[in-house]
Amino acid sequence: MKMTVIGCGYLGATHAACVAELGHEVLGMDSDIDKVHTLNTGKAPFFERDLDDLLAKHTESGRLKFTASYGEAADFTDLHFIGVGTPQQPGTDAYDLTHLFDAVTKLAPGLTTPAVIAVKSTVPVGTAPRVAELLCEHAPAGDLIEVAWNPEFLRESFAVEDTLRPDRLVLGFNTTHSWAEAILRQAFAKIIESGTPTLVADWATAELAKGAANSFLATKISFINSMAEVCEKSGANVAELADILGQDIRIGRRGMRPGLGFGGGCLPKDLGGFITRADELDAGEAVGMLREVGAVNARRRQRVIDLAREELGTDLRGKRITVWGAAFKPETDDIRDSPALAVAQALHDLGATVTVTDPKALDNARKLHPELDYVEDPITAVDAADLLLHLTEWPQFTHIDPKRLATRTNSPKVIDARGILNTNQWRDAGWIIRSLGLG
Repeated sequence: MKMTVIGCGYLGATHAACVAELGHEVLGMDSDIDKVHTLNTGKAPFFERDLDDLLAKHTESGRLKFTASYGEAADFTDLHFIGVGTPQQPGTDAYDLTHLFDAVTKLAPGLTTPAVIAVKSTVPVGTAPRVAELLCEHAPAGDLIEVAWNPEFLRESFAVEDTLRPDRLVLGFNTTHSWAEAILRQAFAKIIESGTPTLVADWATAELAKGAANSFLATKISFINSMAEVCEKSGANVAELADILGQDIRIGRRGMRPGLGFGGGCLPKDLGGFITRADELDAGEAVGMLREVGAVNARRRQRVIDLAREELGTDLRGKRITVWGAAFKPETDDIRDSPALAVAQALHDLGATVTVTDPKALDNARKLHPELDYVEDPITAVDAADLLLHLTEWPQFTHIDPKRLATRTNSPKVIDARGILNTNQWRDAGWIIRSLGLG
């Protein structure tokens, strides 16, 4: 099949490369000319594992190309995926749908024949009717254009895997027997034939799916971090507790990792957006639990700051702190709502000299937090440090021998906010180590 992907940021570029891998002829469209040029060279303007390989493979074969022209995209095919960003509105937790409505409005004039518009962007429930209205207003084909909702459930650093081998495929339509369903089933034929559960829903249910899923995942993380607070007070071990709870098949261990909490561009945004939309629908009381989920997550960052002050004293002026980690999670260069950088910035604001190291995210971190110091090598980063904070669980950090580090510091003290360093190994190397959730 031939298809376009409108919006080639993290979601769109990944989707474009992956549907090309499924055998389709794909035109990616983005209004950022520099981004288009980069993608046409077979590289992504961000780091995502395995994505550059797919981009290079399919731009070279000619199966995948990118353009900045809405007109070219409209002429290319009658199946268009939309994956533009829907960030938070400034000053609120509500989704900003400007990019989505702008993309629909600019694509519409070129739609002169029946077409399928499949939206992948995360939105508040109730957005699909507005998209359909815009298409009727601006597209020559009018109501011959079918709007479908196809939410994504990507994990950063696993986005290619999650696109090609998802754990479920959700297709949302306005009518029970939408002709668009056959088109999308053909587009995803290889994924469906592999046994992936395919769930067909109405617009509203499909729109809710991503926000509800991320809100639940955020709840799971904040629940185990609430237990971590209790463990610290009682002398229990939160990692062992999580293992015990995880054996219950109704709960499961996956995604229930205690530590510094969640960040990134999805869970915080979708949790806030979900709550905000519930408030707008006069269902605010129904999501009261989710407000506490966000509060628990914020407390984890403050807990690390409190521990640092316990180790170094209330006055941090003149203290040198090294932070291992800038990305919000390993195997990505994404620093959006990074817990690691939030802690680093807070400690800097309290007067400490903070040095940050990360395998992939230093360039992005420098742009957002130029006041922090940056060192590429995690070993030399601890030179003359009074305290080391392990805040992003890159495997590279866990493989460093703590004996190599102890003599380089002013004081061998480490706070393991991710709970994966070998406590006995670090103590045997002469370190004082503290972990979140351990009494």
